Amino acid sequence: MSSSQYNLVVLISGNGSNLQALIDACASSTLPNTRITHVISNRKAAYGLERASKASIPTTYHNLVTYKKRYPQDEQGTAKARTEYDADLARIILDLVPRPDIIVCAGWMHILTPEFLNPIANEGVKVINLHPALPGEFAGAGAIERAWKAGKKGEIQRTGVMIHEVIAEVDAGDAIVTQEVPLREGESLDDLEERIHQVEHGLIIEGTKRTLEKIKK
Repeated sequence: MSSSQYNLVVLISGNGSNLQALIDACASSTLPNTRITHVISNRKAAYGLERASKASIPTTYHNLVTYKKRYPQDEQGTAKARTEYDADLARIILDLVPRPDIIVCAGWMHILTPEFLNPIANEGVKVINLHPALPGEFAGAGAIERAWKAGKKGEIQRTGVMIHEVIAEVDAGDAIVTQEVPLREGESLDDLEERIHQVEHGLIIEGTKRTLEKIKK
């Protein structure tokens, strides 16, 4: 990559181990000329916010519950709340100085709707996501557990991890990079999760790097 400075915004919901991998990569030559300028969490107790604070990265807490309280607790009210939440999330990010080149969803447990994706795309900002499954397999929440159960039934012999572009359809955007993870006979769910997370830490860096290289071109 060139000497240009690239800026990342990272969206998190939990522990932030993949955020930490990105922080470490930006501090080394793994992601040269790249910095994380902001971290946003939809959960107040997410430990990833502590990781960001320790790295002197500004943070924002943006939670859906506040929006849900404005509307009736039914399907229509929830839809309106999500629309406002996502539109405001887009505004928060696009108002940042500097504006990010890439938004990285690193354990972000919230489905992004067109109300977020469209204004972000209109401004030329890339959005990528880490998902602990291979393309076309186990979309949505609980992917590792579902793959583990399928393995116990003998339905599959491997699962994996992918970094993909984000579109409105959940976990269905074009894959940027993937890596298979073989299933082991008799392995516990916790052990599989640990192996998956180890793969994630390297793949999220590689996926970010490839996306930055694409931007450069």
